[in-house]
Amino acid sequence: MSKPIEDYALLGDGETAALVSRDGSIDWLCWPRFDDDACFAALLGTPENGHWSMAPVASVICQSRRYQQDTLVMETDFETEDGAVRVIDFMPMRTTFSSVVRIVVGLRGRVNMRSTLRLRFDYGALPPWSTAEGDSMVAKVGPDLVILRAPMPLEVKSHVTETEFEVQAGSRLAFVMSYGPSHLPPPAAIDAEAALLATREFWCNWIGRFDDSKTHRPHEVRRSLLTLKALIHQSSGGLIAAPTTSLPEAPGGKMNWDYRYCWLRDASFTLGALLNAGFHGEAQAWRDWLLRAIAGSPDRVRIMYRVDGARHLAEWTVDALPGYRYSQPVRVGNAASTQHQIDVFGEVLDCLDLARRGGVPASEQEAAVALKIVEHLAAMWDSEGSGVWESRAEPRHYTYSKVMAWVAFDRFIRHHEASGTVRTVDRQALDRIVALRSKIHEQVCRDGWNEGLGSFTQHYGGQELDASLLLLPLMGFLPADDPRMAATIATIQRELSEGGLIRRTKARQGGPSEGVFLACSCWMADCLILQGRTDEARAQFERVLAVSNDLGLLSEEYNVPGKHLAGNFPQALTHLAIVNTALNLCGPTLNRGGS
Repeated sequence: MSKPIEDYALLGDGETAALVSRDGSIDWLCWPRFDDDACFAALLGTPENGHWSMAPVASVICQSRRYQQDTLVMETDFETEDGAVRVIDFMPMRTTFSSVVRIVVGLRGRVNMRSTLRLRFDYGALPPWSTAEGDSMVAKVGPDLVILRAPMPLEVKSHVTETEFEVQAGSRLAFVMSYGPSHLPPPAAIDAEAALLATREFWCNWIGRFDDSKTHRPHEVRRSLLTLKALIHQSSGGLIAAPTTSLPEAPGGKMNWDYRYCWLRDASFTLGALLNAGFHGEAQAWRDWLLRAIAGSPDRVRIMYRVDGARHLAEWTVDALPGYRYSQPVRVGNAASTQHQIDVFGEVLDCLDLARRGGVPASEQEAAVALKIVEHLAAMWDSEGSGVWESRAEPRHYTYSKVMAWVAFDRFIRHHEASGTVRTVDRQALDRIVALRSKIHEQVCRDGWNEGLGSFTQHYGGQELDASLLLLPLMGFLPADDPRMAATIATIQRELSEGGLIRRTKARQGGPSEGVFLACSCWMADCLILQGRTDEARAQFERVLAVSNDLGLLSEEYNVPGKHLAGNFPQALTHLAIVNTALNLCGPTLNRGGS
């Protein structure tokens, strides 16, 4: 049986991430990069699909865990009848090679420990050729090489490296597993204790730049920021949506997607969170990643990319993995990457606008990119698309997508009407864009509104509600206290609320249904703030925080009846929403609507 998603902690080195459970097992790790094949895939299967367990041999009486201060250094304490032991887990920030370090510390008495390393490459299917010599074990398969260095002799049996050892009070035993390409010699040994100090220093120095006085619930915001930093690919600046694939939105269902990529949808949320929190370097790196990724013809823009900006994310299923709690299929790649989504163009121009207003130095390319996008969008904004939620059904005129087309033209106009800006279009062309912006606004207010429902709807002529409509006032499309917007917010709050949290859409009748969408729940709080209902907004926000795990980590969704997290974990969009809403609760911020 798969472990609860809440059981996992995040480790990261700026290039990839691992998930370690509260029982001391690393059950998910893709090497050498976030979107590479997993060598530990027990998260989506069984221990046979790859894991590294470090735990007492005897029954555990008591267990506790925590991150060391504001870091991604995890410590887990185990207590048995014979004593107590601590396992310190971390990944040193990447320089040349990637490593996972586990330091076992004796706290009291004597504890017999067992380390079980089962490497399974190709998403849990392929055992490597492993050889042990003294205190080292080297595993090779295809392009991959892993070396484990331990403080005692190692032995490999049936593709498993297992050793038992005793830990006494006061002792510290370090295990270091490193990755490298198989055609090169194994990575050199590292000093585990020095790496621990350097890793702690890195995370503490980074988050130390954040001013707690700027936010509501600073402890939770710091943890969200640290999580986001761990999901940023340090070499490229790209932010992945989550480090996992195929954690199901609905237990036993087929809504299992690969989130190890960078979504343009998240662009402005990311810029806003990073700029408002004071991390301008990361904000500029994300803006630069965005411009590189979409370089070329705007009609070829994808809705998501790999962390290096590569475009091809062909989707296939891993038949060897049974899936998390037998939810199949397990997907690698994402077919939605080729969908036609009108909203992405608005996301790009909104992101560039936020960057400029936030003090990020202008890029030489952005004016040309913006002009190409506007020219392309002017010719196709009235077409149907798949919508922000990447529907795999028939394309429609989604209301939010049309609003984002309006956003694209609005941000372009705003930039060119600002004093002192370099113009890339003449007045006549700009007037046409202004007229088009007005036309879209009029169309959305007419065709996206359902008089009988008293609300904007998911798509033109439809009856369905959609929580993405909560973003309309956040984008500056309509004020939150506009009668139509106020009615829409109230209707969503009434009809899409479950356990005080907000669903994306109405629950499906029959069959598995996804949980409440945590980012949407924060958007509701943001709307309430704009309406001056701060106490209600704060209560809404607290309900989101209440479903985080003991470490402050959140997934995409929450299953209210089952009282558990659902979807890929930890999820960037959720933690971005946490940061943005907490900052909004504390006072005015740089926001997408223009203030």
